[in-house]
Amino acid sequence: MMPFRTSRGRPLPLGPTLTPDGANFALLCRHGQRVTLVILPAEGGSAPLAELPLDARLNRTGDHWHIRVHDLPEAFCYGWRVDGPRGPRTRFDPNRLLLDPACAMLSEGAVWAGTCETDPQRTSRRSLFRRGTRYNWEEDVPPLIEYEDSIIYEVHVRGFTCHPSSGVQFPGTFKGLVEKIPYLKWLGVTAVELMPVFEWDECDCPFFNPDTGEKLVNFWGYNPVALAAPKAAFAATANRFGQTHEFRDMVKAMHAAGIEVILDVVFNHTGEGNDQGRTYSFRGLDNELYYLLDPQGRYLNYSGCGNTVNCNHPVVRDLIMTCLRYWAADMHVDGFRFDLASILGRDRSGNVMVEPPVIESITEDGVLADTKLIAEPWDAGGLYQVGRFPFGRRWSEWNGKYRDDVRRFWKGDYGLAPAMAERVCGSADLYQWSGRLPRHSVNFVTAHDGFTLNDLVSYNEKHNHANGEGNRDGESHNSSWNCGAEGPTDDPEVLALRRRQARNMMTTLMLSQGVPMLLAGDEFLRTQQGNNNAWCQDNEISWVDWGLAEENKDFLRFVRELIHLRKRHPVLRRRRFFVGELLRGEPAGLAGAEAFPPGGPVRPGDAGLSPGEAGEFARATRPAGAGGTPLLADIHWHGTEPYQPDWGGTARTLAFALDGRFTGREHDRDYHIDNDFYVALNAWSEPLAFRIPPAPTRRRWRRLVDTARPAPEDIIETEKGPPVADGSAYTLAPFSALVLISEG
Repeated sequence: MMPFRTSRGRPLPLGPTLTPDGANFALLCRHGQRVTLVILPAEGGSAPLAELPLDARLNRTGDHWHIRVHDLPEAFCYGWRVDGPRGPRTRFDPNRLLLDPACAMLSEGAVWAGTCETDPQRTSRRSLFRRGTRYNWEEDVPPLIEYEDSIIYEVHVRGFTCHPSSGVQFPGTFKGLVEKIPYLKWLGVTAVELMPVFEWDECDCPFFNPDTGEKLVNFWGYNPVALAAPKAAFAATANRFGQTHEFRDMVKAMHAAGIEVILDVVFNHTGEGNDQGRTYSFRGLDNELYYLLDPQGRYLNYSGCGNTVNCNHPVVRDLIMTCLRYWAADMHVDGFRFDLASILGRDRSGNVMVEPPVIESITEDGVLADTKLIAEPWDAGGLYQVGRFPFGRRWSEWNGKYRDDVRRFWKGDYGLAPAMAERVCGSADLYQWSGRLPRHSVNFVTAHDGFTLNDLVSYNEKHNHANGEGNRDGESHNSSWNCGAEGPTDDPEVLALRRRQARNMMTTLMLSQGVPMLLAGDEFLRTQQGNNNAWCQDNEISWVDWGLAEENKDFLRFVRELIHLRKRHPVLRRRRFFVGELLRGEPAGLAGAEAFPPGGPVRPGDAGLSPGEAGEFARATRPAGAGGTPLLADIHWHGTEPYQPDWGGTARTLAFALDGRFTGREHDRDYHIDNDFYVALNAWSEPLAFRIPPAPTRRRWRRLVDTARPAPEDIIETEKGPPVADGSAYTLAPFSALVLISEG
């Protein structure tokens, strides 16, 4: 072993810190009694260069163990050995070399699944430190795109470019993602939401494909083992320790293209699993500090993944905050989507807290003030907080009710018109009561977890046999509809209906108030062959097949046109909820009470208008109602007949018109700023004739979208569609959507 010179060191910051001739190491370990720092070579060989026991008096300040090591090599690996008291709540093992929770890189991970066979116990990964050159961010600044103007695109870094059809030079990597930036710009998305990029062990999957015997891997990555280390296997330069800079290169390139980078982060559990899981770091450092345990020392499992992180313990909270600040400040990430975020609201016994400290810390943190915060507002323990996530005015939410209601409506379930009205209006029923806005609803129909869009309209049942769990895994209630045949078919009528249904749901998504999110590949109908839980499928089930972009180019064109339509028209991405009632007196005339969605009309004050502004706007833009009362409404509800919506228990239609003169933007004072829109949705199995109402501004209608028409008639450029006269009857095919736009 090498005789490194050492000195006492300092307790902060945690992790390794570069010094002029070496590094300072600091570790938080409250209950450990014997702590040893082990230095290893960066490449080749597992024999330690040095093992440095820390003196409990000299090298300890409170719960922080620390040491300064001089004359270290340019790059090296390291780890910690910790021993302590034995008991049902402790997991100390001095034979286990532990990862540093504060490390920013791990070794031995450059090759995806490269150690699955050679290192079955996963003991070769080490914390890695390198005296690298400072990264040159140049003039990189975050795009700071408003929530309402955002279009989020959920991406798996490896799966996006791993398929041979991707045509990139560096498939499955951050560099490969950069190569697809021109496509992302062309498509029109404003943010990529990256599925986990924290280091995890892809070899930890215990299942085998029952047909081939192939060992499956953890493809998704929702099992982190190092919260500040980018996944080495996602970097083409990882064999040269380049994963951190390659990630930064990707972020910088995205920003140069005007695209934000949002990370899907997992702080609710770790890859150490349950009692039978492997020890990588946390449980070997301080099991009862980092995890929720019952009195017998068993792991409480609100994550469904074997353990639950003790998020609201001050020490763990500090770790989470340090990681988030690192990704935001040092890696220039623009936002975070928090997996199973409701777990962040549980105390050390698993009880739900009213004002959880860790969520408050994230909400109020100055470094994170400009980042997007998106909660997945539920957990596996039954806590469901859609519309009620703590400190919600700072947080947007994955709106699971939007997904469910839109799926059920287009599937043809009865009585979904009232719920559908709420969803397309930004879910005021969920968010307005607490002073929140449409931006707080992240709308989605599909995501990584569940069916793709193509499979949503092609399968009634999940087909997860290849996952090796007897088709027991994955959600069984998908609100999907195969349109008449399960899976692949040659039936032209079934295929036509599937395409129409896919267009219907994309149309609904892009015309709804809130923030739309689409799953990568849905824009050209990627399939997972009916697998709705492809977490363990590193193959063509999960990879994006870019050949489908050509095969389904008409659908891709349709989606792209919808995205750019949304970006052109502020009335489709309002800052405020809709206004729809009389300023004085009872609703009357064309804007009668029956024209408002269930739950009652929205009041003018909720749209950000003072009473004076509201009155001025009403007088300027609405004819007087009964008794000369001015009307104020920027959405009008219709049915198959104008101003006669059907909110009944058998309803399967919805129609509405948007007044383009007011978009709910705070600082706009010119209300004549956009076109009017008319939208009619027919989820009946028969054609229906919709009588077209006059446009709110009395301008002439033109057809923009008819999802039942073949391409390129399914969506037509603004101002080029055929005129549609108000008062005329437009026959809408079964399961189809119509969108009209006013001229000028």
